Amino acid sequence: MFRKKNSTAVTTGHKAHRLIISDRTEAVASYAQQRIYMHENLHFSGSDFSIYNSLIPLQMKRGSVSIEHIRLSLISLIQQHTILRTAIRFNPVNNQIEQYIQPLTDEIYSFEHSRGVSTSEQLDRLLTNETIGKYFDVENGKVLRCHVVQRSFENHDDLLHEGDLIIFVIHHIAFDLSSSKPFLKAFERACWTKEYQQSVLTIPQYIDFALYEQALLADTNAESKMNKARRFWANLMHGYNWDKIRYLVPNEDQTDRLHSGRGYTTAFIINQDVVDAMMLFAATNSVTMFSLSLACYYAFLFKLTNHNDDLCVVSSAANRPEKELQDMIGIFVNLLLYRIKIDPTDTFKHLVQQVQQLSNEILIHSSLPYQQIIDFQGKREHNVLPSTFFQY
Repeated sequence: MFRKKNSTAVTTGHKAHRLIISDRTEAVASYAQQRIYMHENLHFSGSDFSIYNSLIPLQMKRGSVSIEHIRLSLISLIQQHTILRTAIRFNPVNNQIEQYIQPLTDEIYSFEHSRGVSTSEQLDRLLTNETIGKYFDVENGKVLRCHVVQRSFENHDDLLHEGDLIIFVIHHIAFDLSSSKPFLKAFERACWTKEYQQSVLTIPQYIDFALYEQALLADTNAESKMNKARRFWANLMHGYNWDKIRYLVPNEDQTDRLHSGRGYTTAFIINQDVVDAMMLFAATNSVTMFSLSLACYYAFLFKLTNHNDDLCVVSSAANRPEKELQDMIGIFVNLLLYRIKIDPTDTFKHLVQQVQQLSNEILIHSSLPYQQIIDFQGKREHNVLPSTFFQY
């Protein structure tokens, strides 16, 4: 166990669960890892594109650095943070998805060096390729890629200079948005220390979180954190008609379609006067901009679905309540169901307050994995998701 002042404990009526350094190299995958693994393999295994690439592009602002130093710093980062060399596989013997920390080898990561990306069109094309390229081998632990780019063809030394690029690509099964800050801090530390092979056992690893999560979920105490969450979600979703969860997606019941990974996006700008009015409304009524924006989304869906008064959308939460988790690289993000019943006779202000109360209650119970939320509803075999996603 690491130092007491840094320990994380969740106390129930019977015992406290602690996040400890386990020294384990094999364990059941976390629920977040399982969700990504299942979704990718069930729906996108035949796609020409990767849908789970997370990009961190960096640009040199001044000075220079050797490309070999970048590579050695990357190796140090992978050595110290074992999630960046963790394989996720299905174990048919145990009938479960498991994680296995792999030894550090040159094959466990991808490193590419290129030159001559001088125009904005070339840069856009490069970034697009990094976003959708199939570079990874999750089942063998290859989840990280680094592409260093010398913008000029005339630069033939082994240094990156002002304007050159360092592009990190990480598979979502090992990384979420909240991992960006600890990832960059760890890379910066590796660049400065020049100690390329440090011990990995001085800090908790992601595998330790997976074991910690399993302990929380296995707690049989009726007043445990997870059992309280199970009761909350069972009550929230009781009586919901799951058959209409995908009403907004035409022909969703067809089973002969292939998921290509392709999509379409559109963007629009909200007038500044509208934004100012929303911020004033939120401040005056003591609600968050998240709740106000979600209420607007509900009102839009209410009209779009011909006054369907029982709406359910999915959103996400960082799911990093403890400090040690905030500083850890890995995937923690959880999916949460926001179900609300709309009374068309109520005022919009009442709807916003209703959404605010719902949001507060959901965040208290946001650590229960999405799979368990739908498990309790008997819907896990369908891997159901609402057809609408809200992210603020």
